[in-house]
Amino acid sequence: MKRALQMAIAATFVMMPAFAQADPAANKKLVMAAFDLLFVQHKVDQAVDTYFDPGYIQHNPMAATGAEPMRNFFKGFYAGNPQASVKVSQVLADGDLVAVHYLTKFKPEDRGFAVVDIFRVANGKIVEHWDVVQPVPEKSANTNGMF
Repeated sequence: MKRALQMAIAATFVMMPAFAQADPAANKKLVMAAFDLLFVQHKVDQAVDTYFDPGYIQHNPMAATGAEPMRNFFKGFYAGNPQASVKVSQVLADGDLVAVHYLTKFKPEDRGFAVVDIFRVANGKIVEHWDVVQPVPEKSANTNGMF
């Protein structure tokens, strides 16, 4: 029993550096650099190769898991939507998670979509992604705006 307790304590100390290394400022900087390459500059290959883990986990049910499927998706998307744009409103970081709230449009004349992407960062790479997407309505019940 004493040996099991010693091993459990040792395992806790071995795992602690992984949690302690979750630097929100560094993760925010990494995500925003990836975001700029992928969504602003449309440099898909450079973004994927530099910032995304090959085993990238995707939670959007319309997209496949993995960096390569993501690469293929965005290359096809930008081929059909070369004027796609984003305007970042807010960025929040907490430990290994970074949330980006933004307006995206496929064409300049579109109303666009309000999006929140949540990225998980590990070992200097984006390893996981969730998102929530909502069309920007023509009329609103309030004057606060979505951003």
